[in-house]
Amino acid sequence: MCRMQAKHPPVIDPARADDGDGPLLFAALSSGDLRMTAAHSHARGQAIGALSGLLTITTERERLVVPPGYAIWIPPHHLHGLDAHGPVSAWSVYLAPGACAALPAQPQVFQVSGLLREAVLRASAWPAAGLMSAPTPAQERIAAVILDELSAAPREQLVLTMPTDRRLLKIAQALTADPADPRSLNEWAEWAAIAPRTLTRHFVSETGLSFSDWRQRARLMRAVELLAAGHAVTSVALELGYDSLSAFIAMFRREMGVAPGGFAASHAAALALP
Repeated sequence: MCRMQAKHPPVIDPARADDGDGPLLFAALSSGDLRMTAAHSHARGQAIGALSGLLTITTERERLVVPPGYAIWIPPHHLHGLDAHGPVSAWSVYLAPGACAALPAQPQVFQVSGLLREAVLRASAWPAAGLMSAPTPAQERIAAVILDELSAAPREQLVLTMPTDRRLLKIAQALTADPADPRSLNEWAEWAAIAPRTLTRHFVSETGLSFSDWRQRARLMRAVELLAAGHAVTSVALELGYDSLSAFIAMFRREMGVAPGGFAASHAAALALP
C-alpha cells in the first residue's frame, strides 16, 4: 500500500492506474519525508520520474536508483516496490499495455529529456474526467510526444540485476550491503563454495555483467545514494573502498557523464526548487 503523502491530490489515484481505456493516465506524487510502497504491480506499464529527491525501486530481480532528472520504466505486470529517500517530488505516467510495445521488456532507468519533462507536466494538469478515454486532439499530440520520448530515451547504468543461483545471490547480497568489500573473485568463490570459473560464467549469464563490472555497478549506485544524501565526494570514495579519489571521480564521470561533485550540486539545486 502506498504511504507516500501527496502535497496535492494526485491527478489519477495510483490505486486506479488500471482503470479506463485510454492509452495514458497520469499521477503527480510528492513527499516531505522518507516513505515507501510495498511490492505491487499494474496491468499498465509505468514510468516514474524524480523531479527532486532520490527514489530506489526494487523488483523481483533488480534494484534501480532514480536520481533527480531521471526516470524508471516498469513494464506491465512487473512486481515492484519503491523507497523515497528524504524529500521527493515525482511524477508517474501509466501506459496501456498496447502502448508499451516499443518500450523495454525489463525495468530500465533513463535520463529525462527537457521535452519529456515539459510534456508530462502539461499532461499532469489534465482533468481526470473520462480517464483519457476520449482525449482531445491536443491531448493526443502531447501523449504521442510522451510515448516517443519514452521510447527514444537512452538507458542509464543504474540498474543492478541480481543473480538467481543461491550461491551467486549470497555474494551479490553481501556486496550490495557492503560494496566496498575488497575480497577478490577467488575469495568470494571460496566463501560461497563455488568454483571460480563457474562463478565467472554464471554471473555473466544471469546478470548480463561480469563479476567485476557488477561490483562496480553496485558501487556506482551506492555512490549516487550517498551523494544525494549530502555526503562529501571524498568520504563517498573512501566508504566505497577507493584508495584514490581521482579513480572514483573517473569511474563516476565515465558512467554518469558528470563528475560526482557536479552530480551532487545538481541534486542540491533540484531539492531547492519550489
